[in-house]
Amino acid sequence: MLNGILALLLCQLAGELLVVLTHLPVPGPVMGMVLLLALVKYIGSVPSGLRQTAEGLLRHLALLYVPAGVGLMTHFGAISQHGAVLILALILSTAAAMAVTALIFKALLKRLPPAASSPDEELNR
Repeated sequence: MLNGILALLLCQLAGELLVVLTHLPVPGPVMGMVLLLALVKYIGSVPSGLRQTAEGLLRHLALLYVPAGVGLMTHFGAISQHGAVLILALILSTAAAMAVTALIFKALLKRLPPAASSPDEELNR
């Protein structure tokens, strides 16, 4: 389990260093996760120590929301002052994400070969 924690922390450190050195507009931990994914794909499987560590973190995932909740309460004044703009931004960004997802899905469907007719289509003929 200690090796899993070490692997996670080293990937995060490598991600932070990569972001600082290349000035990428991506958070260091996100880049660290990308590096971890590349490492796991290169190895071909998830090492058992890393798997145990990840499963342990996922079991206690709810605890990771506590700092976010405290942050919301700390900045409650700013949130209440700009609440309408924040809600509008959330609604618009959600709608934009859904629209982009639908467009990408539609474009990818065009690339698929035509499927064999389903039994429902044969009944409607």
